[in-house]
Amino acid sequence: MKKLFLLTLILIALSCKNNDTEHKVAVAEPEQTIETPFVWEGANLYFLLTDRFNNGDPTNDVNFDRTETPGKLRGFEGGDLKGITQKIKEGYFTDLGINAIWMTPIVEQIHGGTDEGTGLSYGFHGYWTKDWTAIDPNFGTKADLHELVKEAHAKGIRIVLDAVINHTGPVTEKDPVWPEEWVRTDQQCSYDNYDNTISCTLVANLPDIRTERNEDVDLPPQLVAKWKAEGRYEQEVKELDAFFERTGHPRAPRFYIMKWLTDYITEFGVDGYRADTVKHTEEYVWQEFKVECDYAFSQFKKNNPDKVLDDNPFYLVGEIYNYGVSSGQYYDFGDKKVNYFNPPSFQSLINFEFKYNAKEKSYEALFAYYSEILKDELKGFGTLNYLSSHDDGSPFDAERTTPYVTANTLLLAPGTSQVYYGDESARSLVVEGTQGDATLRSFMNWEAIATEPETKAILTHWQKLGQFRAQHPAVGAGAHQMLSEAPYYFSRSYQKGDFKDKVVIGLELKKGKKVIDVSKVFQERVMLRDAYSGETATVENGTITLDTEFDVVLLEKE
Repeated sequence: MKKLFLLTLILIALSCKNNDTEHKVAVAEPEQTIETPFVWEGANLYFLLTDRFNNGDPTNDVNFDRTETPGKLRGFEGGDLKGITQKIKEGYFTDLGINAIWMTPIVEQIHGGTDEGTGLSYGFHGYWTKDWTAIDPNFGTKADLHELVKEAHAKGIRIVLDAVINHTGPVTEKDPVWPEEWVRTDQQCSYDNYDNTISCTLVANLPDIRTERNEDVDLPPQLVAKWKAEGRYEQEVKELDAFFERTGHPRAPRFYIMKWLTDYITEFGVDGYRADTVKHTEEYVWQEFKVECDYAFSQFKKNNPDKVLDDNPFYLVGEIYNYGVSSGQYYDFGDKKVNYFNPPSFQSLINFEFKYNAKEKSYEALFAYYSEILKDELKGFGTLNYLSSHDDGSPFDAERTTPYVTANTLLLAPGTSQVYYGDESARSLVVEGTQGDATLRSFMNWEAIATEPETKAILTHWQKLGQFRAQHPAVGAGAHQMLSEAPYYFSRSYQKGDFKDKVVIGLELKKGKKVIDVSKVFQERVMLRDAYSGETATVENGTITLDTEFDVVLLEKE
């Protein structure tokens, strides 16, 4: 996305002697086009469950004889890569101001299901890996992923996949346990110290990868048999040999998985990974993973110069359950504190604290608090804020009674915003008949968007704020300053190289005439546009006057 920024007129004195008289001529430099940079620290990221967003290909809805009746919202519902691509091409994400999409894991899941007291569950969510090297046919094919990334990049949207290194899928009749050299199954985590959070299974029947192991291990026999049946065993082994020869890593479990995960970077050109269950592996695992991701991304750019979007590094954001920005760069296990930013691992961590801060603080208190943390304890890094997600059983607004406040809070806060699918359409997070996190994972409410006026109005609000955020890195990555408390106006400013961005935002305003003091941000005679209403006004005596029917103002240079 590009904007024109008119460079300041420069008076250039041209001195020439003519009867001892000096003449000065005002010369205007030509307009220059400066592209609005994509900034991860201020991105608007959309998080969706691949299986629950949009069904683009009903022919792939059933695979591996996954035909038993599951518990409510615990089976495959038909969402797939083609469905996501459809919405990309239709402009749904662009209209919403989304410039990055994170989807749940798309690798092949266990073929069977499990029943842990919540009804039969299949691996629709993507976190029960059977084979890291294959895409689950319920989600689509490699051709589908190539198409998705191509279409997303064409619209300036980055793609973030989900990396699971901590565990395989559960053991079922169809899915035997991996060899003991690969996984442990005998100790379940008690979470009361560092060791009892890492060297253990998260829950019963979720085999834990021995990420601490540095000795060579052979490939799991069930994977060898699978690859041979699919006719690709020799190719997979050849690639593994090349990987281990290049890196010098031992053939330890974690490095096999890193090779398999980074293949999605070199082959498809994905832009980032969200790392799952980060605190449940040794911290050095993520330092090693970052090295391999960075290398793979550099190779993709080298081999595909025509597909390079910009000079941003590969994006790594970590999930450390219960981490919050008030902890700065550290997570406290009780007996040990670990920094997951230094040595270099993650650019950002998911912020589990944001929903509590949003409930406790006013807009200004919240925005000022995050602005201060991001230029102090987290300087040089970022935070990924969310108000609802796929596994947080206490969302900010489960019944969707305050969707406008949710949008204002999330999309206008400093940091990266994580829009959970359906936030923008008030998809209810309370579903009768479900157990546990299934209530958070209903199918996207497309029918409500198409037919219900109130849903359309909510979506329009999210679209206006989202587009403004995407067009102005200052909103998420800029410096915050309150301009007036009542009515509430604030500014954000951001600079990167020659690019400068300044905006003024007002919330909870009176509808009708608004006289806005912008003297601390914009110069006299500058034409400003309110991106919310579409009205324009010129700065006179440090103020502009707008007359709109809305209680929100989003001011930018026209």
